[in-house]
Amino acid sequence: MSLANKIADFATTLDYEDLTPAAIHEVKRRTIDSFACAMGAWTAEPARIARHLAMFSTSELGATVIGTRHKTTPDQAAFANGVQIRYLDYNDTYLSKEPAHPSDNLAAIFAIGQAFELTGQDAILGAVIAYEIQCRLCDAYSIRSRGWDHVTYGAFSTVAGSGAMLGFDEATMVHALGLSGVPNNAMRQTRVGELSMWKGCAFANASRNGVFATLLAHMGMTGASEVFEGQMGFFKEVCGGDTFDIETFGSADIGYMINKTYIKKYSAEYHSQSAVDCALEIVTQAGRRLTPDEVESIEIATFNASYEIIGGEPEKWRPQSRETADHSLPYITCAALVDGEITLASYAESRFRDEELLGLVAKTVVIPDAELNPLYPEQGIPNRVTVKLKDGRSFVSRVDAPRGHALNPMTDAEVEAKFRLMADPLLGAKGADNALETLWSLDQIEDLDEVFDAFVV
Repeated sequence: MSLANKIADFATTLDYEDLTPAAIHEVKRRTIDSFACAMGAWTAEPARIARHLAMFSTSELGATVIGTRHKTTPDQAAFANGVQIRYLDYNDTYLSKEPAHPSDNLAAIFAIGQAFELTGQDAILGAVIAYEIQCRLCDAYSIRSRGWDHVTYGAFSTVAGSGAMLGFDEATMVHALGLSGVPNNAMRQTRVGELSMWKGCAFANASRNGVFATLLAHMGMTGASEVFEGQMGFFKEVCGGDTFDIETFGSADIGYMINKTYIKKYSAEYHSQSAVDCALEIVTQAGRRLTPDEVESIEIATFNASYEIIGGEPEKWRPQSRETADHSLPYITCAALVDGEITLASYAESRFRDEELLGLVAKTVVIPDAELNPLYPEQGIPNRVTVKLKDGRSFVSRVDAPRGHALNPMTDAEVEAKFRLMADPLLGAKGADNALETLWSLDQIEDLDEVFDAFVV
């Protein structure tokens, strides 16, 4: 059986009744977290651009742009909402051979669900399937090592979840996977060097393409055959001739991959989350926030994946954009040491261009530590921060599993607090209460319009 057929078989045979209470609960938590991120990104320029572009289109087969009452085409809604969910780099994460942000899939799931007047239970099923496929692909092979961006896997996961919601049979699902997987391979250039607005938009584009492919397959369009194994297929062209398989998919017996993903405590690239915890622990050890002029040096010991993604490029020491700042291990760590926190304000241009803070970043070295590599990712994302002061004192902190990691998960109350942080300013306290109540009741909702009506800004 081809890999596309294996994916299709899983996606088209899983029923809502097969889901565990834990998986259903995690979908609710991820939806709350994702809509919170969308609220937090409301005023960001990329979110505004994507939202305004979507407002030019209306559709009888429509899906709502988060924060508005406007129904645009499902693919445009998937893009606009995907940008809002992803842009702050605050939505959930999964780390394996390939890292990913699986809640990126929710923009596509809700666009298809709303356009076809499906229920909350349908959306929950689609979300579990999309998470399962993306995370299993990330476990199977690192396309990053071949120069491709992780959002390439989103071409398959969004289609799997969306097609399952529409009741695709296996043959239609295979066509949909071909329609999405063959045309949409994203280059890793998105995430190297000085980062642009597109960093937070790339998976939204995968969602847009996945929704479009799903609609084509739904109308009867056939897709390229042998998307993975073909003569010019994914294995040969994207994987450079390497092959992989997925032997196991989630079930009620073994659980589902959504339960292994992580909600972020801080708005920062996930590999830096434990470094932020280290910095805040050092602030506690010192009894106060540190000032740049009293610091002699800072050393951040990290694992190879972290070094490669957020700690090894020269651009990380003087970020020129928000996108580079939230992907800079030295900047994030230093900001936490000086400010005693990491918030959305940590990435204001006035902050990441502050010469005093950048002077501290210049005193920072990031080293890959072979001792930490074996722990990643199953046992955490270990970082060790050492700060030496000019008065001779030194502080050291190491954190392996930061708050929010699957080994150290956030509570429902913490997820709600994160939601209120970003939703209250736009919805008001009562509006946020209503929105939370709506999302916690997702499995009872018969009309997904109810979800979007709760988020009108």
